[in-house]
Amino acid sequence: MAEVTAATPVDAAPPPSTKRERTGWYMYDWANSAFQTTVITVFLGPFLTTVTELAAGCALGADECDGRVSPLGIGIAAGSFYPYLISLSVLLQVFVLPVVGAIADRTPRKKWLLAGFAFLGAFATILFAFVTGDRYLLGGLLFLVANISFGAAFVVSNSFLPQLANPDDRDKVSSRGWALGYLGGGLLLLLNLVAVTLLSQDGNDQRTLDLARWSIVSAGVWWALFTVLPLLWLRDRPVVVTERVGPRGNVLTDGFRQLGGTIRHLKAYPLTLYFLLAFLVFNDGIQTVITLASQYGTEELKLEQDTLIITILIVQFLAFGGALGLGRLAGRIGAWKTVLLSLILWTGVVVAAFWLPAKEPVPFMILGACIGIVLGGSQALSRSLFSQMIPAGKEGEYYGFYEISDKGTSWLGPLAFGLVFQLTNSYRVGIVSLVFFFVVGFFLLLAVPVRRAIVAAGNTPPRVL
Repeated sequence: MAEVTAATPVDAAPPPSTKRERTGWYMYDWANSAFQTTVITVFLGPFLTTVTELAAGCALGADECDGRVSPLGIGIAAGSFYPYLISLSVLLQVFVLPVVGAIADRTPRKKWLLAGFAFLGAFATILFAFVTGDRYLLGGLLFLVANISFGAAFVVSNSFLPQLANPDDRDKVSSRGWALGYLGGGLLLLLNLVAVTLLSQDGNDQRTLDLARWSIVSAGVWWALFTVLPLLWLRDRPVVVTERVGPRGNVLTDGFRQLGGTIRHLKAYPLTLYFLLAFLVFNDGIQTVITLASQYGTEELKLEQDTLIITILIVQFLAFGGALGLGRLAGRIGAWKTVLLSLILWTGVVVAAFWLPAKEPVPFMILGACIGIVLGGSQALSRSLFSQMIPAGKEGEYYGFYEISDKGTSWLGPLAFGLVFQLTNSYRVGIVSLVFFFVVGFFLLLAVPVRRAIVAAGNTPPRVL
């Protein structure tokens, strides 16, 4: 069979996007943020840790638990199971997400690829209804499926961004999507807060555990329901192939072939990869804070579940405004400088978290407000900035690498946190390790010549960086 060349010329302008199409793209942020907020940030850490402690023989509601479980015959502390599980999910994503991105670049029906992973993740989340008693292994398996599907669907979603906005508008479009995501995630969390407040009973720890489980299930229902809107409003675009790829096979084999070619030619875009390295470092710290905040508040600070939920609501709704506000700031001083500023603020947040007093909800809420201000903007602007450095036709593939440390997935942070807890039995000591990720990430990003990286990828830089 003959070699194939571009399905669409590389220098051809993509069809202009409509307001309806961009709104559809924003709505996937609205849909999937329920999983990020309700499941990962608030309920899953304490819920799965409690289920694991039950499997370790600890009494429900016990203040301390030194029990151990043995998944796959490996003995670990019950409190370390969830952080280790997060690290395992990211290790699996290292292999899965770049392949998913490469396939997304090769298929002319990308929104249906988005649908497949989104509905798979939502279904796995809904199945948490069966994680009762001491079924911590079932909970761990469902989390792996849901989190990997979550990341894969977001890779596909992110790859739409360069097709929806020109270089000068991407910061604004990305920030709007992220802001709407925080608003949607916050709304479902508010509904769960009302349910927990009205239905919980003092001294009834089993009822509290059940409410957490059904809150997790509600996120799966929300995720599936609102994914229908982007499927209706987004449109598939022609495939852009920038190089000869050999005989045409199916989408799956062509995707593996494209990924293999890119891995062999990574040195062609060293500045893009250097930015990606900086992002993987500092965003690993961000995601660790997000993922383990509720576990830190519950286990170390001894805060009640309603305090944690109120704090996350503060984070969500302030992140809505923060994403839009930092997006406007990026329009004035540039996305690169704005992200650097946010990393300085993140460092201060982690240092302050170490000194938080136990059983005092107000300082924890104030810290949550600070997180909300910088959270949405740092993530949205990193996404749009990276889109400028991606070669045409490889958006999904590069976002596959990007997503390894984005939207609820991190690797080294939870691993370091879990190891420190294993050695010291103190979550407070573990939080100190996260300063490393923000400081190193800051200096790595500072060293990236962003404008040169954009030009080297064959793209036109925005007016302000």
